[in-house]
Amino acid sequence: MLTDTIKQLVGDKPVNVGRQHEIDLARAVPVFFLPFVHTVIECTPLDRLYDPIPFFFNIVIGQPFGAPMFLFAMGACILYSHSHSAQKLMLRGITLFIAGFLLNALRFGIPYLIGYGLTGNSEKFITPLPYRVFGNDVLQFAGLFFLLFGFLQYRKISDKVIVILALTMSVTGSFIRHKDLGNPVLNIMLGHLMGTEDKAQLVMTDFPLLNWFIVPVMGYVFGKLLMRIKDKAKFYRIVAPVPLLTAVVFFVLEYIFGFGQMDSGPTLLYSENCYYHLLWYDALMLAAFAIGILGVYYALNKISPMFLKKFFTSLSRNITHVYVIHWLFVVMTTNVVLYSVRGTQDLPVGPTLLLSAAIFLVTYPLALLWERVAAGKKEK
Repeated sequence: MLTDTIKQLVGDKPVNVGRQHEIDLARAVPVFFLPFVHTVIECTPLDRLYDPIPFFFNIVIGQPFGAPMFLFAMGACILYSHSHSAQKLMLRGITLFIAGFLLNALRFGIPYLIGYGLTGNSEKFITPLPYRVFGNDVLQFAGLFFLLFGFLQYRKISDKVIVILALTMSVTGSFIRHKDLGNPVLNIMLGHLMGTEDKAQLVMTDFPLLNWFIVPVMGYVFGKLLMRIKDKAKFYRIVAPVPLLTAVVFFVLEYIFGFGQMDSGPTLLYSENCYYHLLWYDALMLAAFAIGILGVYYALNKISPMFLKKFFTSLSRNITHVYVIHWLFVVMTTNVVLYSVRGTQDLPVGPTLLLSAAIFLVTYPLALLWERVAAGKKEK
């Protein structure tokens, strides 16, 4: 019955080919909260990370509303881009992969060397530097995703086979995570593909390809369906509630019983690993949550005033600019300035939130300036 109803909403040709404002909102919300999430993590002592406000930003916003939502939306946007040929996807992947290391050099390499010069603390600033500069994060993952996905498109692999491959990768990644290979070089190199960690340095890989590939793939499948939906309001009313409720209940149970991505474990490293090296069922629940939240965002967009729509569209459009710029301010203010002056970067909740807001208020105008300068160069 439900399947038949959905089939009736699907057109033979693409219908929704312009900007999808609920996807803009799905990208804009994590971008808006980026300075808050990362500053809270940097300025909150380990024993206070599960206090209400740090928990809200680190776990609630930083997990289902954060990177998973962005990566799902990234997959959903592939066909909405003018550059979705296999060759252009692979080129985009190479560009993002290289950009990830350039960002690492700017946000970690240079600040950490400055921090070492000011404090002489090699354990904090020099020892973890190879992981910070050459390790992986969301940009490197996005690059590898587009490379692999573009290659699969080039080989004309069907969507069904790609989904099966993604699920197989997710299950495989679930069984070979949290591995310390005993060598920093191996940990870094293979950490782009599987979940590795260095137990001695308390460093782990963030978004290994095996574990996370399925999230943007599910986004791509959803986006491909969304393009052909004739009545989006009815579609979301039918499709969104059950996945959203199921995912929320599942996440609450994970937290209560301490398993999956909500497993707190004995150390922060263990806890973060459970998220960054997520299990296959976590990935599926995050994708279900994303579908449900898109329905909520669609409804919110219908009642939002125009200035908010423009603001969130701007944030979505400048997602990469905001991501890069905010990281520079977060690391410099917390790891370099605060640590060098005070001997610690820990702050109470109030000052932490004020610092987060200040970083956003500086970051967003700079992102807009970057956008204008880039647009001017293209016109020339």
